[in-house]
Amino acid sequence: MPTPRLRPMRPYDLQPAAAAILADEWGDRRSWFSFALGSPACHAVVAEDGEGNVVGTGVATVNGLVGWIGTIWVAPAHRGHGLGQALTQWTIDAADSLGCRTLVLVATDRGRPLYERMGFEVQTWYRTMEAPGLPAPDSRSIDPRIRMYRPADLDTIVALDRRATGEDRRDVIATLVSIDGTRILEGADGPAGYVIRAPWGGGATVAPSVSDAQAILQARRLASGPEKRVRCGILLENMAGAETLEADGWTEAWRAPRLIRGEPLDWRPEQIWGQFNHAMG
Repeated sequence: MPTPRLRPMRPYDLQPAAAAILADEWGDRRSWFSFALGSPACHAVVAEDGEGNVVGTGVATVNGLVGWIGTIWVAPAHRGHGLGQALTQWTIDAADSLGCRTLVLVATDRGRPLYERMGFEVQTWYRTMEAPGLPAPDSRSIDPRIRMYRPADLDTIVALDRRATGEDRRDVIATLVSIDGTRILEGADGPAGYVIRAPWGGGATVAPSVSDAQAILQARRLASGPEKRVRCGILLENMAGAETLEADGWTEAWRAPRLIRGEPLDWRPEQIWGQFNHAMG
């Protein structure tokens, strides 16, 4: 079998790449690839076979000195021939060339042995928690501190995010914040927490206080209604948060390892309550 050619992803690759991944029952990645192609923080690659078919993908997201490696996918017929490693190395090289000193990824069971051979180590685990939505709110159930996003909030959100994640995600945050998809928890001195929804359904959420995070997540459940289920993502280090969520009716849906390579991060995992997705944190 000829070795597929690796090259940067182009806009015309979006539909065939998303369709191939969807056919492999790996989820709908159209919105994510559309964002990655338009974001200066993201650097996407495809593997192309001799007939021009997309048979592999990968995305590197660069947040200052931290790079995320994600969406490493290989078509079933091309697995076991080193293509996954080549795609991963392409994204690593892209992040390294832009000055990243730390690389992070979330591994599947299939991909984890490869990443560990490439120098990644398990840092911690994500716990994806799930809860049913709640009936339509009345005036007593809505926390008065929850409000819509204002453009003047951006710098404070970025600062909150940087303390929690150890990353400079300004470019990503500035692209994704919106009046409709972002909610702020107002503290005594300005924003004390936030949730930013992404077009593909993820929701990055940061709150230093457990009670503030609880209020944000409660607001999400109220907005969803009882016919839907709501998810959030916490780290194993957030034991107090896990206890609070479980007391509120949240249960663990699944968990996945977070791997790291390079310099350690100065971060606060107990302040993280949700991710944009597991390809970019």
